[in-house]
Amino acid sequence: MTATSVRIPRLPTVDAHRPLSLLAWVDAVARLTEPDAVVWCDGSAAEREGLLAQMVDSGTLTALDPERRPGSYLARSDPDDVARVESRTFICSEDAADAGPTNNWREPALMRAELAGVFAGAMRGRTLYVVPFSMGPVDSPLARFGVQLTDSPYVVVSMGVMTRVTGDVVDRIRAGAAWVPAVHSVGAPLVSSDGTRVADVPWPCNPRKYVAHFPESREIWSFGSGYGGNALLGKKCFALRIASVIGRDEGWLAEHMLLVRVTSPEGKRYHVAAAFPSACGKTNFAMLQPTLPGWRVETLGDDIAWLRPGDDGRLYAINPEAGFFGVAPGTGVETNPTAVRMLERDVIFTNVALTDDGDVWWEGLTPEPPAHLTDWTGRSWTPDSGRPAAHPNSRFTVAAAQCPSIADTWQDPAGVPVDAIVFGGRRATNVPLVTRAFDWQHGVFLGATVASEQTAAAEGTVGTLRRDPFAMLPFCGYDMADHWGHWLSVGAGLSEQGRPLLFGVNWFRKAADGSWLWPGFGENSRVLAWIVGQVDAARAGSDEGAVAGPVGLRPAPGALDLDGLDLTDEQVAELFAVDPQAWLAEAELTEVFFAQFGDRLPAPLRTQLAALRHRLSQP
Repeated sequence: MTATSVRIPRLPTVDAHRPLSLLAWVDAVARLTEPDAVVWCDGSAAEREGLLAQMVDSGTLTALDPERRPGSYLARSDPDDVARVESRTFICSEDAADAGPTNNWREPALMRAELAGVFAGAMRGRTLYVVPFSMGPVDSPLARFGVQLTDSPYVVVSMGVMTRVTGDVVDRIRAGAAWVPAVHSVGAPLVSSDGTRVADVPWPCNPRKYVAHFPESREIWSFGSGYGGNALLGKKCFALRIASVIGRDEGWLAEHMLLVRVTSPEGKRYHVAAAFPSACGKTNFAMLQPTLPGWRVETLGDDIAWLRPGDDGRLYAINPEAGFFGVAPGTGVETNPTAVRMLERDVIFTNVALTDDGDVWWEGLTPEPPAHLTDWTGRSWTPDSGRPAAHPNSRFTVAAAQCPSIADTWQDPAGVPVDAIVFGGRRATNVPLVTRAFDWQHGVFLGATVASEQTAAAEGTVGTLRRDPFAMLPFCGYDMADHWGHWLSVGAGLSEQGRPLLFGVNWFRKAADGSWLWPGFGENSRVLAWIVGQVDAARAGSDEGAVAGPVGLRPAPGALDLDGLDLTDEQVAELFAVDPQAWLAEAELTEVFFAQFGDRLPAPLRTQLAALRHRLSQP
């Protein structure tokens, strides 16, 4: 059966900051966009199955072989709709200065007028779906609610995986809970203004795209794209850009971070959050299978973490999402067997290749490609075709509960206490394998100066080095310098014993011949073991196992377990080498980067840059 209309509940007008009740807001958007029908979604299994069948019938989805990949489907997007559109992503704060120099700002009134023009009649011939959802377990003190209106059944089904779609959210809103209004349209009406039927396509989109955020009113308006980060508005738009503003105002943090539970051979548990730019190994690290005997890593989240100070002076985190929207290429039986098992059933794949026997494939899934495939554009493909079979940013959407390494506390409403926070990027030179910050302020400096090579997850030239502080550059809903100041403030409010240690890592350093110096993947557990060992040392008031260097504390000789690795002394030395001249040159680039923030740059970060230069200048 398909999703069906239900009686729209009567809701009172919500808090004064929201002039319209939910019902009045839905009605106003429907009048603007002119859909053929309005359907209120409840997140049920019957609703999902009906929408999936509808999309198979329309050609939006291809059902995969039920024996090889039960309950799974393939979607192929328009070739011009394959990644986040950062150049068309806007922060429409009342004051341009509040958006900061790294965001695209538009004056709110002008943007509202422009959006009204493109949304007028945008849903003719389509159905407007009302999707009430919770970010985080509904009963968590950190949960936040939203309602997305969309004309894309693909988005409805994907939101049902990525968030908690439930009528309970409507009940909470009716009772007065705050909520984030989010409107999305693919921007391709099926019926013109004169009533003429317009040709439909399996993946509708519009060359004119907008992803607009209004921080003060907590609104999101997205037009023209069906791609995940632009269309699944609970993800980057709500859980990061809008939530980062809410967190700033309420004293907590919304961050682009994975979250794991680490258990030592002695049975001691630690919780680690880590910020990596997109397509730089977050999912692999979140599902890490340790090579060190006796160690265990369990998954709590692979992409986003919300962190709040607790009454006990510690920092607690939840994963606000309910699913994984992961990058497929590079996820394989050798690199991430946990993810491969997670993807055996009930998955929506987007822009991967199709095998001749009704399964899926992408680069890195297996050591050798099949002899023949249908590529992500629908064309015949062989290993000699000279082009990727799957798009470099092809994706999988799957429920987190399917992850074989999921921790039993991943939905704990109270969250988990964070012991360590890790920042990392993709750097071929300069940055050591692992560095412990001297203190919280130095750790914020490490996070603020993360740089990574450009990946396929966003627009731009792949391989170009770009600054990505806290892995949040595309996702912070306000001035990045204010974000760093907020981190300093949150840290200052934590207790000395409860404050997490901060670290920097770099799995991607290369030798002079271009080869990787560090094996990565499961071997990253060796670094993780040193990190949690430092947590124990710090709580005992010691730096045992670490030695100070110009850029931070590094493992003392013998403190990092390298037994069994085929690494020479020279390779180990290169993994941790700090070239003072190269670092002084990088400090110059950091100063240029910081300068764009003017007086909003927190003074402690200026102090940290000066201290780095001083240490590098010492004999």
